[in-house]
Amino acid sequence: MENLLDACQKEYAEDEVLVCMDETGKQQTLEVAAPIDAGPGRPEIHDFEYVRNGVSSLFMFYAPLDNGRRAEVTERRTRQDWARQIEKLVDEDFPGKRITLVMDNLNARDIGSPYETFPPAEAHRTASRINAVFTPKRGSWPDMAEIEIGVLAKQCPERRIPDREAMRREVAAWRNCRNAAKATVNWRFTTEDARIGLKSLYPVIQQS
Repeated sequence: MENLLDACQKEYAEDEVLVCMDETGKQQTLEVAAPIDAGPGRPEIHDFEYVRNGVSSLFMFYAPLDNGRRAEVTERRTRQDWARQIEKLVDEDFPGKRITLVMDNLNARDIGSPYETFPPAEAHRTASRINAVFTPKRGSWPDMAEIEIGVLAKQCPERRIPDREAMRREVAAWRNCRNAAKATVNWRFTTEDARIGLKSLYPVIQQS
């Protein structure tokens, strides 16, 4: 926890950047009956019944010091999918920068994933640009990308999204709007706060 908080409070040089990442899944659903169009004083009405149409994965990368995020919808979230997202982070999002990457402890997110996906030289080039900082195993909530996913869940339309292409359009529209507004995450938690609020988790040292 303290290592994570140090990374979030650090002053970064021009060739460095802090990025938080997380991922989630989203169910796609098809309508069984055509919705009833909205009318004066009445919202659009959907039948309660629906058909499941697969699940998409969503990768979220949020750079809090730049107030920028990349949200990308994919078919899966395997080790190889994660490695390709990291390569994109290194080559397209922040070329030439050393990246401190905050993320949770999912087993796909380790230095071996690029080596399972790319030739050794390319894997080393990608991995060498990343300084991984992991959240505690039972405490992923300080990861600001997790907060961004929560915002996305609330702000994207709650209507049923039928397929992956529609999901990509919805997420891209949300991302572009939020980036244009330079939207921020209201997150302030210091090491000192942790030592007070989480004091029950710290060992008790008795000195004679």
